[in-house]
Amino acid sequence: MSQDTAVKGISVKDLTQKIIAGDRVFILDVRNTGDFDDWKVEGKNVEVINKPYFDLIESVDPIMDQLPEGEPIYVVCAKGGSSEFVAEQIANKGYDNVYSIEGGMNAWSEHLEPIKIGELTNGGAIYQFVRIGKGCLSYYIESNGEATIVDTVRITAPFEQFIKEHNVKLTHVLDTHLHADHISGARAMAEKYGATYHLPPKDAEEVTFSYTPLEDGNEIKVGDVTIKAVYSPGHTIGSTSLIIDDKYLLTGDILFIDSIGRPDLAGKAEDWVADLRQTLYQRYKELADNLIVLPAHYMGINEMNEDGSISKSLGNLYDENHGLNIHEEDKFRKTVTENLPPQPNSYQEIRETNMGKITPDTDKQREMEIGPNRCAVR
Repeated sequence: MSQDTAVKGISVKDLTQKIIAGDRVFILDVRNTGDFDDWKVEGKNVEVINKPYFDLIESVDPIMDQLPEGEPIYVVCAKGGSSEFVAEQIANKGYDNVYSIEGGMNAWSEHLEPIKIGELTNGGAIYQFVRIGKGCLSYYIESNGEATIVDTVRITAPFEQFIKEHNVKLTHVLDTHLHADHISGARAMAEKYGATYHLPPKDAEEVTFSYTPLEDGNEIKVGDVTIKAVYSPGHTIGSTSLIIDDKYLLTGDILFIDSIGRPDLAGKAEDWVADLRQTLYQRYKELADNLIVLPAHYMGINEMNEDGSISKSLGNLYDENHGLNIHEEDKFRKTVTENLPPQPNSYQEIRETNMGKITPDTDKQREMEIGPNRCAVR
C-alpha cells in the first residue's frame, strides 16, 4: 500500500463536529449485525451501512458497490482495530479518503461535546455537555468564579478540563434523580473538588454514602445565580427539576423535547404513572411558558438545534409534544405503560452502582453503558 492510499484516522470529536455541522458523512460499520441494529452512529446527514468484519477479512469486494466515490468513507467497529484493517483494504482499492474512527463505538459512546446555551442575568453562563453517542445531556453552570454540574456522567475529564480552563471553583454537584441508564460521575467530582453532592432523598433510600438532600423549594446559590428545586416525580419517585436563573428548566428524565419519561425503571410503572401525569399536566403547567427546557437525555438527532444543542421552550412543548397532549387519563396510563422501549442494558447494575452498592472497574462500567438511550416513552 502506498503512502498516498494509507488509511487515516479521525477522532470522535472531529466526527461529532462534522455531524453537528450537517456535513454529509458516510459510515461503514463493521460490527456484528445485532450490535449494529441495537445502536449506531446517527445524524441528520449521515448514511450508515453495515457489513460484519468477519465477512470482509478475505476481501472487501462484497461492499465495494455500496461505497460512494469522491467523498470520505468512515469505517467504525467496537474499539478501532477491525475498522483500521477494513479501511486499509478499501484504501488499497484506490480510495483516497478512507478513515478509521479512532477508538470505535466505545469512544463514540464516551465523547462529550460542550455547547454554550446562554448567558446568565448577572454574568456567567450555562453549557450543555452533549454525549452524542449515548444521548445523555449534562449541564455546567458558572457564575462569579463558582460552578456547579447537573447530571454528571461517568466520563469526568471534560468537566475537569472546563473547570481548569475557566478557573472556577466547583461548589455543588447535583443529580436530578437516581440514574438507571448511565453511571453518574457526580460523587467522584464532589469528592475530588470538595463540592456538595445533592440527590433527591426519595431516590436515595438505599444509597450507601452521605449526600445533601435535594428537596422541593431548595435554593442553591452558585456565584450570583440561583438554582431552584421543583419536585417533579414520575420517572423516579424522587425526580426533581431545577430552574436556573428563572430562564432555564432542567427537567431530568421527566420531559424530553419529543417524548416524556418512562416510569418503569424501578419496576413501578403502574405506581408512578399518576405521579408522571401530575408533574406534566399540573406542576409544569404552573411554570412560565418561556422557560427553556433542558432535558437530561434526547431520543434522536432530529431533536438537535442547528448548533447541536437540545432545547425548546416549555410553551412550545405543550403545543408540540404528544406526551403533553393526551387528555384522557386512561389513555395516558395506557400510553406510558404499553409503549416502552427495551430497558437499558444492565440498568439494575447501573442503579446499584449509583447507589454505591457495587463498584465495577472501568472496563465493566463501559460495558454496562454500551447501547442507546432508553429513558423515554416511545
